[in-house]
Amino acid sequence: MKLTGAQAITKALEMEKVEVIFGYPGAAICPFYDALVDSKIRHILTRHEQGAAHAANGYARVTGRTGVCVATSGPGATNLITGIATAYMDSIPMVAITGQVSTELIGRDVFQEADITGATEPFCKHNYLVKKVQDLPRIIREAFHIASTGRPGPVLIDIPVDIQVKEFNFEYPGNVEIKGYKPNYKGHPVQIKKIAEAIKKAKSPVICAGGGVINANATGELQELVEKCSIPVTTTLMGIGSIPSRHELNLGMLGSHGLYAANHAVHNADLLIILGARVGDRAMGTAAKIAEKAQIVHIDIDPAEIGKNIGTSIPVVGDVKLILKELAAIAEKGDVGSWMERIKKTKKDHPLRDEDGAEANTVKPQYVLSILSDIAGEDTIVATEVGQNQIWAANHYRIAGPRSFITSGGLGTMGYGLPAAVGAKVGNPKARVVAVSGDGSFQMSMQELGTIKQEKLGIKIIVFNNSRLGMVREIQKLKYCGRYSQVYLESNPDFVKLVGAYGFKGEVVSGNSQVKDALKRMFSNDEPYLLECIVDPEEPTM
Repeated sequence: MKLTGAQAITKALEMEKVEVIFGYPGAAICPFYDALVDSKIRHILTRHEQGAAHAANGYARVTGRTGVCVATSGPGATNLITGIATAYMDSIPMVAITGQVSTELIGRDVFQEADITGATEPFCKHNYLVKKVQDLPRIIREAFHIASTGRPGPVLIDIPVDIQVKEFNFEYPGNVEIKGYKPNYKGHPVQIKKIAEAIKKAKSPVICAGGGVINANATGELQELVEKCSIPVTTTLMGIGSIPSRHELNLGMLGSHGLYAANHAVHNADLLIILGARVGDRAMGTAAKIAEKAQIVHIDIDPAEIGKNIGTSIPVVGDVKLILKELAAIAEKGDVGSWMERIKKTKKDHPLRDEDGAEANTVKPQYVLSILSDIAGEDTIVATEVGQNQIWAANHYRIAGPRSFITSGGLGTMGYGLPAAVGAKVGNPKARVVAVSGDGSFQMSMQELGTIKQEKLGIKIIVFNNSRLGMVREIQKLKYCGRYSQVYLESNPDFVKLVGAYGFKGEVVSGNSQVKDALKRMFSNDEPYLLECIVDPEEPTM
């Protein structure tokens, strides 16, 4: 089959069963966009290239498939960088396709040239600069294989414009053989047996579930193990949804912005089982001290993460789903009766502060998110921005299952939530999708309201407006003696009028008593809606 390079890209994407891509065109990627006209692939035109990367991320998070984003050369490609780095830090499968200047001009600093493969090398799982059109099928096949296998992550393919117009005989490879890339999925049986023995002996075991549990679709296996052996579970930020929020063995998120019960359990455990988590500083800032007191089990698909941040007694490299299935079959419950009583007492003595006070003359975010949990329903997906809104949502919105809470964890990217919600809604159109934002982070990507309008996406938006960069202000209050520097957002727009310019409805609530009815109005139809909540600037994150 004789095709141009551009036609080969679309054909390869179709053979990878890609149904949707997110992007923004430009001169160096125009041949591909011309070929796309004859393809069945749906293209979502975002209003910024970074929005395309975040939307591909959100799409991947809710579907479990590889997200695809596209941009032109130079500034188009560099605008993808933050989104690529976000996906890398959170282990999200993504393929980014960028146009590049013509092959003979590379390195001459011509118009809209940037070394995007060099720029993204530190935070890509792999990247390619295509030098021969005949290599395109193999490279695209490899890119999707690398992005979606082992520890998932982003892969970039940079394609010069002349490569896109050259013709060649297209043949798509079947199997992928990459020397040196052989992810290990099956855990060592001896190590799995050691974990089972450790569970039987432990008096105070705890599981820390990370994003790898969700990536591996291992939530069912996790729940089977914890219920069989009565092991309480804490989650990282990325692991939220690996066990239902209302499950009696779920202690909530741990870490510097986590819940007391979760942190108390981890710091008093004699056995800590870490599943698909990298032991980041915000989750376990005192990892060395925890390791001194507890036997550490670390299960991860990426061998580089095991032992990197915490000493490990029983390391197991492999797929969390397969390992948990084997472990649940042989594990036996230990003598954890007194530990479970202690856990129950700790949860009772340190309950969530949901601010159930209708008389409050400002809106309590904790209350909004608690009521949202009851009204929205189990099929709702929440995408958050970064800042106080993210932590409020992580701790107070009750998650029913996996792939329903998406946020930027490792990189902490403001501007992520709204475009990620776009990707989530495209990936799961039947689900309700709510974007939870702060007034600062919302303004980093509010141009994606245009995408929402053009694609007729019924996304609901909650903006917690405290006229501040809330988390930075809080840091300055606690660590810099209240010397506030560049955290005031007194010139915020009228957010309801702003969405009104796009033809969307919205309203402002200023007290808890207004919240329930406002949320009911927001969910009364499938149209986009913005609910602005006036929050006290002094409202703490925790």
